[in-house]
Amino acid sequence: MRRATLAAGLVGVLAVLTACAGHQAPGYDGDKILTSPPPDLVAIKKHTSIPDCPTTTSGSVDGGMPAVKLPCLGGGRPVDVAGLRGPMIVNFWASWCGSCRDEMPALAAYAKSQSSVKVLGVDFLDPQPAAALGLAKQSNVAYPLVTDPKGALDRRSPLPHISAMPMTVFLDAKGTIAHIEAKAYTSEHDVRAAAQKYLGTAG
Repeated sequence: MRRATLAAGLVGVLAVLTACAGHQAPGYDGDKILTSPPPDLVAIKKHTSIPDCPTTTSGSVDGGMPAVKLPCLGGGRPVDVAGLRGPMIVNFWASWCGSCRDEMPALAAYAKSQSSVKVLGVDFLDPQPAAALGLAKQSNVAYPLVTDPKGALDRRSPLPHISAMPMTVFLDAKGTIAHIEAKAYTSEHDVRAAAQKYLGTAG
């Protein structure tokens, strides 16, 4: 059943076109891995409610996130995404993606409303980390954010080609990918309903 659900989710990711699908990310300019972020990014993050990135367990699980280590947006400990455990919502977004901008307040409100389901944002293929932090602040984000400016997670099995954003990955308690969906959630209620459907808990 889990394999069937995951397979259906992957098909859905490839089939669903959002407002950001087909749009090219702005050109990548320089090394934005940001393991040692510039002082201006650190300063911006200090004026937000974004917490430090989480510690993760060691080792990967079958059907879980790929073994890729990503820096924390605006400074902090890097995150080995293979060690993420749920229930968790992992949301792929970028500051240049209009649908992502519309969705972020809904995710922020959901994350603040409960503590059972964790939320992690992945700033994906975004050459403007300052704009990303600014958007997160404007959206009242209070969940951790990592950055993947070079698309290291793209096509890293079992993740598909990330051709549309926002994209949301649902991780169960063991760290297995329960579902992947490429759509924008328009309200806290929509996020809660998706968490209940794919993770078995609304938080």
